[in-house]
Amino acid sequence: MDIEKHLEAARRIEQSLKKCADDDCEMKIEGAMLAGTHWLNAVLHGTGATGPGADVFHTYLLTVNEYRRLCVADAEMVKALSEIEDLRPPYVRGNRPGAMAAADRALQLLSVIRRKAENIG
Repeated sequence: MDIEKHLEAARRIEQSLKKCADDDCEMKIEGAMLAGTHWLNAVLHGTGATGPGADVFHTYLLTVNEYRRLCVADAEMVKALSEIEDLRPPYVRGNRPGAMAAADRALQLLSVIRRKAENIG
């Protein structure tokens, strides 16, 4: 996917996130992960760290070497997305107490990713 399509998708997902109720924790975490992935890919493509045909889908699917290479490109963004992804098993797929705080954390991390990506487009 090219940079503009990533930016468009990220913005569209974030608009949808604004419609979530306070207790829509699963949707907030999922939405933060999806939007964050698009923001990250836009930046990685924009800096030349990855090409349009080499999108990152999940940081946990990257090889160790690829994860490290992308952290050199932008460690803060990659690690923020990784942290959002780590919230999924216990709060989206599981039923661990504290889902509202986890959703708030996911949205905070998303804002870190978005701020870095806003200069791209």
